[in-house]
Amino acid sequence: MARTADIRRATNETNIALFFDLDGSGKTEIATGIGFFDHMLNSFARHGFFDLKVKVTGDLYVDSHHTIEDTGIVLGQAIREALGDKVGIRRFGSFLLPMDEALILASLDLSGRPYFVYDVTLTTDRVGYFDTEMVKEFFYSISYGAGMNLHLKQISGVNHHHIIEGCFKAFGKALDEATQYDARITEVLSTKGTL
Repeated sequence: MARTADIRRATNETNIALFFDLDGSGKTEIATGIGFFDHMLNSFARHGFFDLKVKVTGDLYVDSHHTIEDTGIVLGQAIREALGDKVGIRRFGSFLLPMDEALILASLDLSGRPYFVYDVTLTTDRVGYFDTEMVKEFFYSISYGAGMNLHLKQISGVNHHHIIEGCFKAFGKALDEATQYDARITEVLSTKGTL
């Protein structure tokens, strides 16, 4: 069965249409109105081998907060829906990603229990038109929408573009690992019998 999700979400602050395919090839069509955010979502999808289409109309005249946070909420929901019953998947994924001077660890568990740990230091307010404090909010929203335990840790790095892009790429690689099938797993990988 196809592991895909097609989600629409409309509020007074944002209107989002998102298509997600866990078993894609890294094809993307992304338009959020925030160039750097588009670049980050593209990096996530390309390096995770996910197909991702995102169209967001948000209240950018206010700031970038609602657009980025709500996209995280919808992407988290899409990940959860595309995973289905989680039978046969590896469940856990980790990736240590170097990007020039930056080194980022992403580690996750598709446990169904949301938890987010963020150990990343960003000391500038913006990269392009992207508010850097929204990195934390975006991944928090994904972790709770998807029901995943997600850790992001910056081991090194000074260039904010590299640090943030490292987070998105490492997350994509870790999610790709966790969602792969393993022939040894015939049910869900849990002593409880459910995820």
